[in-house]
Parts: sequence; structure tokens; C-alpha cells
Amino acid sequence: MSRLTALGEQARQAARVLAAAPTALKNRALEAISAALLQRGGEILSANRADFDAARAGGMSDAMLDRLTLTESRLQSIANAVLKVRDLPDPVGEVLSEQTLPNGLRVAKTRVPLGVVGIIYESRPNVTVDAAVLCLKSGNAAFLRGGSETIRSNIALESVMRGALRDVGLPEGAVTLLHDTSRETAGEMMRLRGVIDVLIPRGGAGLIAAVVQNAAVPVIETGTGNCHVYVHEKADLDMAVNIIVNAKAQRVSVCNAAETLLVDETVAGAFLPLAQKALRAKGVELRGCGRTRAILPGAVPACDADWAAEYLDYILAVRIVNGLDEAIAHISRYSTGHSECIVTGDQAAADRFLREIDAAAVYHNASTRFTDGEEFGMGAEIGISTQKMHARGPMGLRELCSYKYVVRGQGQTR
Repeated sequence: MSRLTALGEQARQAARVLAAAPTALKNRALEAISAALLQRGGEILSANRADFDAARAGGMSDAMLDRLTLTESRLQSIANAVLKVRDLPDPVGEVLSEQTLPNGLRVAKTRVPLGVVGIIYESRPNVTVDAAVLCLKSGNAAFLRGGSETIRSNIALESVMRGALRDVGLPEGAVTLLHDTSRETAGEMMRLRGVIDVLIPRGGAGLIAAVVQNAAVPVIETGTGNCHVYVHEKADLDMAVNIIVNAKAQRVSVCNAAETLLVDETVAGAFLPLAQKALRAKGVELRGCGRTRAILPGAVPACDADWAAEYLDYILAVRIVNGLDEAIAHISRYSTGHSECIVTGDQAAADRFLREIDAAAVYHNASTRFTDGEEFGMGAEIGISTQKMHARGPMGLRELCSYKYVVRGQGQTR
């Protein structure tokens, strides 16, 4: 048995314990984790600083450095998020539906944990905690493989959480981090069918594609976000400026940030100079189609690749479209199914957009930055699912469960 398989079997044993653990015990573990994150904050931040220094020396971009950076305030936010998960209803055992059949059998569709949830992710150490505590509250064991750029931070966080689990009497194997971040280890993890019940990749398009193509374990696709904001001919232009600035620049390194701005030709002349001024103030480079550049001479020419790009940077592709039909066609071609927005005062146009755009989250007059488990009232999330089976959108506690049918009889036979 390989080292990885042995760790997986420990996680599997822990998952069986967690599946039967009472809510009160799981909540005590979450309280212990939250407290320990702050008590051992110096140790965590020191490890994170070493990751930051190594990544900066290696030439990592400022936007990606922001993704891996922990500060005292971010650590406090992570600890607070753990307590928010504690306060959420326990999904395990929830009866989704119940009926009594004509033969007297009582059939209850009941929510149960998935088992061992494997997560492969990059750059963001907060994911280590988010994934672990969501799995814990939903009765699952977390089997984690982060990126090499945050390995010191992740090892420190794993140590804190395993210590907290031990203190409350739960198995440490409920949170398992792979310390070997090699591609070979990731590949072996993807093949642990029968050990890992479901695999969730969280990161860039390359990571997600590699997992989907190579995994022998069932995969839930998450994350890639080529998100659009469409400014309709009947948009409030001031509102539209505020929305695109927030959607693009509030935090550029996340999957729900806008990457493409579509503008109706009837309002482009009035809107684009306003948007350019506001976006330039945030340091955003605009890459425009020919019609856009005729209005905004300072824009960089856009190529075909820009319409499909997830920049995760201070870059925004801009295209002028001939009405709602062309906007819907463009989004349908290039969308990754994450989050899409229309800004308009026309309810009929909004309703059509919301109905016809196929994405995990569709917005009318609101920033795409709201596609987030905490913003949706779920607490922390394990990722944004962009697939259509089982879970879609922010994956909170309920999305980390499956279900089984509990059937109660009185001796019936068929």
C-alpha cells in the first residue's frame, strides 16, 4: 500500500466516524478550530510570509500574490467564517421528502455525507480551512492537495486543525493535507477510486481541465470564470459604471470577477468614456473591439483570445454589440457557465436574459462579485460549481451531501 493510499484509508475511517457524529460534537470541533487559528496566528502568518517571499522571488504576479497572502485581518475573517459554518443548520439526516406507499412502506429521502471529499486547489490558503470545516460540518473527511506556492501555510493550517480535532475527540484523519505537491502525487490522488468519493478541483482552467481529463474519481467542476457584464440600451449608466467597476476591480484575482464588458451600440458613445475613466482610476487596462477603440482611442486592440480569457488581472475585454440578441449569442459562445449580468431598466429584456443565459448565477442590475457562498447565506464555500449535475453555483453544506432512501416496513415482501 502506498503512502497516499494509507492516508486515504485513514481519511475513510475518519469519514465513517464523522458521518455518525452528533451536531454538538462537530460544532465543538469548529469552535476549537476557530480559536486555534487565532491562538497560533503568529505561526501561521510566519509560514505564509515564507510562502509569499518565495513566490515573489519566483516572479509571481501581484494579483496572484494577493491570492496567497494572509494577514491578521484575513486570518480573523477566516476564523469568523468557521464560526458562521458552526451556526449553520447541520444538513446530515435532513429528510428531503417522505411518503407512505400503498403497501405500507414508509420511504424517506434523507441527506447523507458524500464520504471522503478530495480537493485539489491552488494559491489560496483560506481554501484549506474553508474546505476542511465545510467537510467537517457536513460529515465528510477532507483530503486536500494545495499548491506548492502555499505549502508552508497549508501545513501550518493543517497542524492547527488536526490539533483541534484531537482536543475534542474526533479523528485527525478528518483533515488530511498532502505535503508532497508533485504532479505525480496529484495524479495518484486522482486515481484513488474507492478511497476518495468525489474530487473537486478549485483553481485555474488548466488545473480543472487536468483533473477532469485524468481522474478516475467522480469530479465536480468548479471555478473557471469568464464572467460578462452586459450594458443594455435601457441601462442606468451611472449604475452600470458602478457595477462594472465593482465586478472587475473590487478583487481581480477571483473567479466571479468580470472579464468582459458588452455594451449596446445605442449607449456606447455615452457609456464607454464614463466607464473608461472609472476603470482607469482602478488601474484597469481595456482591450477593445474596433468599434470600442473608435470611441476609446487609448484602448488596446482585442483579439479573439481575449473574448475567452479569464484574466484574473487588471484587464477587461470590451465589445460593442447590436442589441440583446448579439449579447446573448456572445455570452453563450464564450461563457464558462459561472456568473453573467445584464444592466437594464427594461424588465422584459432582463427576464429574457435571465431565462436564456445558461450559467450557475445570472444577475439583473447587480455585480457578479456576489456569487459566493457567504454572500448567498451558505457560510464558507468549497467552490463555485459550473457543472449541472448534483450541485451548481456556490457549494455549501447541502451540496457536500448526497442522499439515501430510508425505508421502514412491517414485514412486507415483493
